[in-house]
Amino acid sequence: MELGASAKAASYRLIVRDSVASTNEDAMDLARAGDPGWIWLVAREQKQGRGRRGRSWSSPPGNLYASLLLIDVAPPERLPELGFVAALALLKAVRAVLGDDPRLGIKWPNDILFDGAKLSGILLESTRLPNDTTACVAGLGVNCRSHPVTLPYAATDLASIGTLLNAPEDVLPRLSDAMEEMLQIWNRGSGFAEIRSRWLADALGRGQSIRVALGNADISGIFETIDPYGRLILRDGMNARAIEAGDVFLPSRSMTDQVVPST
Repeated sequence: MELGASAKAASYRLIVRDSVASTNEDAMDLARAGDPGWIWLVAREQKQGRGRRGRSWSSPPGNLYASLLLIDVAPPERLPELGFVAALALLKAVRAVLGDDPRLGIKWPNDILFDGAKLSGILLESTRLPNDTTACVAGLGVNCRSHPVTLPYAATDLASIGTLLNAPEDVLPRLSDAMEEMLQIWNRGSGFAEIRSRWLADALGRGQSIRVALGNADISGIFETIDPYGRLILRDGMNARAIEAGDVFLPSRSMTDQVVPST
């Protein structure tokens, strides 16, 4: 397993392990031990993989489980933007193996879907280190050769979709190069306007009625945009609400074929 040419040229490093509890936790351990960052930690299997909101992430062999450790990559208040940076990188990497398929897109904030089914996800975590620097880990999982079948939503994998480029070794070089490119565009937060514009161009459900689960309450409205802070803007008549966190439920496939212009 190797990084891409651009990532290597930018001096990213790579650690590959057969089995870990969590690549994100191992990456954080490296940070606490003084690692300078810009290192990918990849495992062939995770025993305790995690998703957003503390959910478990099924992690059998055959899929890609990768975490990128970054140290002081941006001011702390800009770090949440990394989720959108990583989503664009992941989408570009998936397109590099599947082609520019219109069924691919991003569900807010950073899940990659194919024809309405989850193909990959991202978990962003950060912590302040004793030396007063900030460690940020972007954990990225891609269903390459299998996907969970007991989820409350649809999921899929690259092999099921039909590409022959369905091994973690096929995805990692493309992902590491795409991440380097998007980090350069983002430029510690100064380029988030460009990241936001690109993200909106591939956002699923934009301009349509969606449902968002917020803890014990569900709200519905028109997915209008994301604001300059990455919050989802949901409009209900004359009222607009900015949502910082929640689970998005998109309309059925038959309702998502319209094209919505970007802002």
